[in-house]
Amino acid sequence: MCGRYTITVTWEELVLRFLLDPRPAPYQPRYNAAPGQWIPAIVGGPDEGAGKPRRFGELRWGLVPSWAEDEAGAYRLINLRSETAANKPGFRRLLERKRCLIPADGFYEWKKEGRGKQPQRFVLRDGGLFGLAALYDIWMAPDGTKLSTCTILTTEANPLVAEVHDRMPVILNGEAEAVWLSREERNDRVLTGSLKTYPAEDMRYYPVDARVGKVQHDEPDCIEPISS
Repeated sequence: MCGRYTITVTWEELVLRFLLDPRPAPYQPRYNAAPGQWIPAIVGGPDEGAGKPRRFGELRWGLVPSWAEDEAGAYRLINLRSETAANKPGFRRLLERKRCLIPADGFYEWKKEGRGKQPQRFVLRDGGLFGLAALYDIWMAPDGTKLSTCTILTTEANPLVAEVHDRMPVILNGEAEAVWLSREERNDRVLTGSLKTYPAEDMRYYPVDARVGKVQHDEPDCIEPISS
């Protein structure tokens, strides 16, 4: 699964990497983003791939689909298995029409060590940014209030991540990002075909402070390596 992640770069770096509109937006680095919080998200426009900037905003992490009776199930839908996303009509509709990227530069998993667990931060070997494949939807409360939420897709872990957990978030890069954000692409076979396990040789991980386990602790020291 993916229950915590990081996006620690500047707004300018985010704009350049993900081809965003450079005008100021409500963004700040996150060192310990957690479910239930509002997180940065990127959506492609109808002319994705034509040189137009992608749209940037915030979504609350934990999907409340439009057909839900209430918000109660949000924390159960922080992740969705990519292998089964197209199997249920409701989620297939989201796969076809409501895809987004969650920009990230790392994610956390907890490794069993003795009787405890040690948080580990997974990053790309080159330290670069990447997009996490996600789906979003808009739920309307009985009073008419709209709530925009998302879920991060997961896949089978590569051998490196499998040392800690058997699942990992779907990491997209390059052409796969463009396909995922394209409003013109609605073929579920093409879309699910881009949801592959990221190569282990292009990743690394290291132990970080146990304070990452505290949701309220969202500080730069979260990503600092410690001695294992």
